[in-house]
Amino acid sequence: MPLEAFTPSQPLTFGVELELQLVSLSDFDLTAASPDLLHLLQRHPFPGNVTPEITESMIEINSSVHTAYGPLLAQLREIRDTLVAASDVLNIGIAGGGTHPFQHWSQQKISSKPRYEYLSQLYGYLAKQFTVFGQHVHIGCANGDDALYLLHALNRYLPHFIALSSSSPFVQGHDSGFDSARLNSVFAFPMSGRAPFILSWQEFTDVYFAKMERTNIIKSMKDFYWDLRPKPEFGTIELRVCDTPLTVERAAAIAAYLQALCHYLLARPEAPPLEDDYLVYHYNRFQACRFGMEGSLTHPKTYDTVPLRDDILATLEKMMPHAEALGSVEALQHLAATARGGSDAAQLRQVFEREGSVESMVHAAIQRFRGDRRMRWQRG
Repeated sequence: MPLEAFTPSQPLTFGVELELQLVSLSDFDLTAASPDLLHLLQRHPFPGNVTPEITESMIEINSSVHTAYGPLLAQLREIRDTLVAASDVLNIGIAGGGTHPFQHWSQQKISSKPRYEYLSQLYGYLAKQFTVFGQHVHIGCANGDDALYLLHALNRYLPHFIALSSSSPFVQGHDSGFDSARLNSVFAFPMSGRAPFILSWQEFTDVYFAKMERTNIIKSMKDFYWDLRPKPEFGTIELRVCDTPLTVERAAAIAAYLQALCHYLLARPEAPPLEDDYLVYHYNRFQACRFGMEGSLTHPKTYDTVPLRDDILATLEKMMPHAEALGSVEALQHLAATARGGSDAAQLRQVFEREGSVESMVHAAIQRFRGDRRMRWQRG
């Protein structure tokens, strides 16, 4: 079946998807609670959308489509409060973080959704190892050509989003040495990585996608696990490199940063993207995953290497006029403080050093997700 037409959407509208951990409060391991949680939430108005994920110890929440940071943050907080109240009824914890620090993949249970059962049959144990938790951000585009331009123009900035969201330092009970170990799990899938360098939507659909479809490997855009991918049915590009942050406040700020960058890039202020930009792409991506803010970044056009933290702070400052136009200055200030003070990955490591157990890291993540608010579920 040919790729569907790109549905035009209002440029720079945006929305957020967050994959979240469901945790037993008795031992702080993951628990297969998504069927019970989703059943409970069906009986109450939910300020967004909530769906099962590939294993039953995960859920995904989606915001509505927004034009501005403030309403997005308000809705994510309302979703968070609703989830926290429901989790109290079920006596489970809900947390962000890109990985659970000590869960074992073999103990995870594949969700009963047909697509997940298909993926489990195709990918074997990789499907259960995909019990990792990411934030996806959609940005609205007027047409497919703009979508592909943004997709490739953003390649130089992707390490920023990896470092700012990094919250997966531990895997299988041990410090991985990475600030974002989650992306190593994603990279195991054969259709992951970067999108092909194509800037014309017609060429993308009529040549590239048509060829891939004839291979019988690809049936839809869902089969690509690229770091950034177009979503023609939504009229968006989708950023997929972020760990789920520990708080919805950080998640909203990261989405606002991407919106400001796209506002800047759509004015075409930089030299156009080239295939050669990707010569340094995978190494820059590795630096951000491995070292987070302490990593380095090699510019794809000049090959100058700078500390990643410095590049993030300089870019946030450069984006301030765009944030002022979009109403998201507070979000960029939040991220500048994160770049200076340390990521969620650094904070989780500090908890481990202080408390001496991986369980304490999960407990801290649950408390961070809850925020300052405490709610009681309104039974009915």
